[in-house]
Amino acid sequence: MTFVVHGLAVSRGVAIGRAVIVSSSRLDVAHYFVPADQCLVEIERLRAARNAVAEEIGRVQQGLHELGSNDAHPELTALLDVHLMLLQDEQLISGVKHWILERHYNAEWALTAQLEIIARQFDEMEDPYLRERKADLEQVVERMLRTMRGVASPVVAPPVKGAGPQALADAVDDIPLVLIAHDLSPADMLQFKQSVFTGFVTDVGGKTSHTAIVARSMDIPAVVGARSASQVIRQDDWVIIDGDAGVVVIDPSPVLLAEYGAKQRQGEVERERLSRLKNTPAVTLDGQKIELLANIEQPEDAVGALKAGAVGVGLFRSEFLFMGRNGKLPDEEEQYQAYRRAAEGMQGLPVTIRTVDVGADKPLDRSTRPADDHLNPSLGLRAIRWSLAEPAMFLVQLRAILRAAAHGSVNLLIPMLAHAGEIRQTLALVDKAREQLDARGMVYGPLRMGAMIEVPAAALTVPLFLRHFDFLSIGTNDLIQYTLAIDRADEAVSHLYDPVHPAVLQLIAGTIAQCQAWDKSVSVCGEMAGDVTMTRLLLGLGLRSFSMHPSQILAVKQQILRCDTSRLQAWAQNVLSADDPAALMTD
Repeated sequence: MTFVVHGLAVSRGVAIGRAVIVSSSRLDVAHYFVPADQCLVEIERLRAARNAVAEEIGRVQQGLHELGSNDAHPELTALLDVHLMLLQDEQLISGVKHWILERHYNAEWALTAQLEIIARQFDEMEDPYLRERKADLEQVVERMLRTMRGVASPVVAPPVKGAGPQALADAVDDIPLVLIAHDLSPADMLQFKQSVFTGFVTDVGGKTSHTAIVARSMDIPAVVGARSASQVIRQDDWVIIDGDAGVVVIDPSPVLLAEYGAKQRQGEVERERLSRLKNTPAVTLDGQKIELLANIEQPEDAVGALKAGAVGVGLFRSEFLFMGRNGKLPDEEEQYQAYRRAAEGMQGLPVTIRTVDVGADKPLDRSTRPADDHLNPSLGLRAIRWSLAEPAMFLVQLRAILRAAAHGSVNLLIPMLAHAGEIRQTLALVDKAREQLDARGMVYGPLRMGAMIEVPAAALTVPLFLRHFDFLSIGTNDLIQYTLAIDRADEAVSHLYDPVHPAVLQLIAGTIAQCQAWDKSVSVCGEMAGDVTMTRLLLGLGLRSFSMHPSQILAVKQQILRCDTSRLQAWAQNVLSADDPAALMTD
């Protein structure tokens, strides 16, 4: 029976496919297809894991027996017997074989897919004792997974000799897949570039949570904040993800499938039409040249930035080099090589590297979160606060960026500054990093220094920043969050997250105006820059530099080509002074 789950629309487009349910406790399981001739190898891997766990349990049982009946707890003995019985469960074994032989899932994926199905059956049992046996089954599966542990991302598709993930997907009856999870980390999201999934749905998250931003930037249809989606959607259900409307359709009828299939094809046609604008200069009708920059997460993203026609990188989110490493931070050489690849990849165009911005919705990994000790991570030890609290770590990054500056036009961008003291400390550490490189006799290049305006205190003291920095970049995501006191990752208050709130617009307009008065460049690198509904307003407020993910550049360029900034100025001022700016946005 068809039913619908509503969430938040965070990434445009439509994805249609079979559901792959991933529980939070099993996010570290690799998902990839295997060639037909490797299916029996995967089954053998499972058999070996099962035998290894059985032998382990057997050794424990033997140890208990040797202790004697007085020391062997009957409850533990019974529990081990249950685990051995579950290892031999025919439904588990036959189900796993089905996923491998019929869908070509790798062994770990097949095991967790079948676990999700059986776990649901346990949940529906009336007998509380039987319901509790689900935990035993999960423990057995976790022990098998540890035996087979390999890739540490839920969506990564490791290279398979002779065929890439898409080729393998095409070979398996052309069955598209969508990921359903309680939540996904930003580091997990990056793996979608090589994954077998065409879209995703999460129970939690807001429109500008970092996971949503990465999904949107990579043009992946997605819905977040869908509350109980991972509970009501079952493994292998057919699912439609409408990233435009924030709707998830489960078990759609043939009519709905046809309707959304047509919408999906229409989106592909629109993207093809936009691609023709790649080499068209971003100039308004009245001759204003607009700078369209790219936001990137990895050095290799520079290729996509050039393909989209970006004239530089306005934001390289360096924190993605630090994530998912179990607390082991990248050393200077690794960072230097990454920044160098980005600089060289942009072929002489400028690259703005933001220093590490972790905390809040961007933890380093699941076990190491600098902000975990704080009641509100968004207000805790994050971004530049963390860097200044760990000067040794910060100096490593600064030296790496300085060295990379010898290979291209590199700018340094500092996030979340709010105090004059923080500015002084930051600049002093940059000088110290130069001195350290001089002492080593190492080559480094010049840097243009920039600051992000994303805290209201910074927006209200722009002249302080302009005295110390060469350029400013407005991070609208956090600026809106902090101005309106809203957690942007919390779907419960997402309806209050308002980019055109009068207070927000005043802060943005004031920052742009003061930069113009000081003859210093300013850009917007938050989500607002890539939102085509905001392009006219930002142009009218005087913005001439936009930084967004490459996938958003052409749509924004299309808007720019249709605008006359001389006519937009008066309208933008009316919006700025209105009590309800949103009501004027469609004028």
